[in-house]
Amino acid sequence: MATETEEQPEQPERGPTFTVDELAARAGVTVRTVRFYGTKGLLPPPVIGPRRVGHYGPDHLSRLALIEELQRQGMTLAAIERYLHQLPPDLSARDLAIHRALVASWAPESAEEITRRELERRAGRALSDGDVDRLAAMGVLDKSADPDVFRLDSTLLRLGVELLDVPIAHETILASRTVLLEHARAAAQELSRLFREEVWNPYRESAEDPDHLAAMKSLSAHMQPMVIQALVTAFQRSLREELRAAFGTEQAPAAD
Repeated sequence: MATETEEQPEQPERGPTFTVDELAARAGVTVRTVRFYGTKGLLPPPVIGPRRVGHYGPDHLSRLALIEELQRQGMTLAAIERYLHQLPPDLSARDLAIHRALVASWAPESAEEITRRELERRAGRALSDGDVDRLAAMGVLDKSADPDVFRLDSTLLRLGVELLDVPIAHETILASRTVLLEHARAAAQELSRLFREEVWNPYRESAEDPDHLAAMKSLSAHMQPMVIQALVTAFQRSLREELRAAFGTEQAPAAD
């Protein structure tokens, strides 16, 4: 009886094809992972050829790379599933490769694993369990199964430590973070829509030059700091206006 490990010839009209073992090896994942993604709907089913052997193509390989990139950003499988379902169904392997490049260029630096001792050294102070809870609520770190090991966003540590002594209740921090995340997500979705409709779709319809990939990555990399600065500036101005309205011009605390 034939298995999926049997090699199959390339099909020119569809590009090279891979068995499930070959696909997994090229993507750097396990066969079990490939099949699991298939059952979750994250990967299209393979084309079943003679002797019931599944054939995977370059689009499967590119989609696997995109899934792995999204996971590196910390997205859950459920979030990745929603994300992929929003993509046009006719994306080619090349389209998916470009999309992954854009996603990677917008991704923040990866969090690092750190021990509690090293965390306290960088914080410059001893940290109680309550301090750790507050830092987690602010998104500075994530707890792990080991109570002495954390995933740290080092870019937020200094600000988080400064806020530890501010008299704000833990529940208020959680509520504030929820508000910020919801509005940030809404802004990101709208900006993504504008980028897709005004930049991505026209590119897909007209571009054949491979140099366009580098151009798109460069555009995305340059857009990121501009977008972040615009969001920060708009937030500062809006918050200042709201504080002035709530407390009066003289008593309003600083917003920046």
